[in-house]
Amino acid sequence: MPLSIVTADITTLHVDAIVNAANPSLLGGGGVDGAIHRAAGPALLQACRRLPESAPGIRCATGEARITPGFELPARYVIHTVGPVWNGGTQDEPMLLERCHRNALRLLRQHGLRSIAFPAVSCGVYGFPIARAAAIVVATLRDELGQREPLDISLCCFSENARATFQHALDTEPHPGRPFSAT
Repeated sequence: MPLSIVTADITTLHVDAIVNAANPSLLGGGGVDGAIHRAAGPALLQACRRLPESAPGIRCATGEARITPGFELPARYVIHTVGPVWNGGTQDEPMLLERCHRNALRLLRQHGLRSIAFPAVSCGVYGFPIARAAAIVVATLRDELGQREPLDISLCCFSENARATFQHALDTEPHPGRPFSAT
């Protein structure tokens, strides 16, 4: 299945890479970020600290992505991306959210990987409305799948409400005739 929706703890998934909804410092935080850092062990924080800063305290700007090993996670790699903070849609938030997903897939391909799981980037404390995010994410991933070699992409939702929202986007977003499903 090229694109699926799962309700799970992203830190338990056996995929080539999981995506971390990180903050710009990449030094851990709450939510998905904190859970990934805890599950990967202290070596993840050390690897993140070794990534160069593009500005003081910023290792990954909004919309960009960085990759580290997964360490103690079942996933071989963690692709860290910084989603936009929702400011009412007036600060290029949709474009930045799209970039998060495209840049994560670019790193996946550059490393010869084929399977990836994304959380609902920016939909927690960053406040991006989940229905808007789901539509953007599904359209972006379908576009990526339609243009390049096949990948296995999971949208990993922690709650049933989030899963239902992403499922609705999957069921209603137009796509180029490729098979998509939810599990």
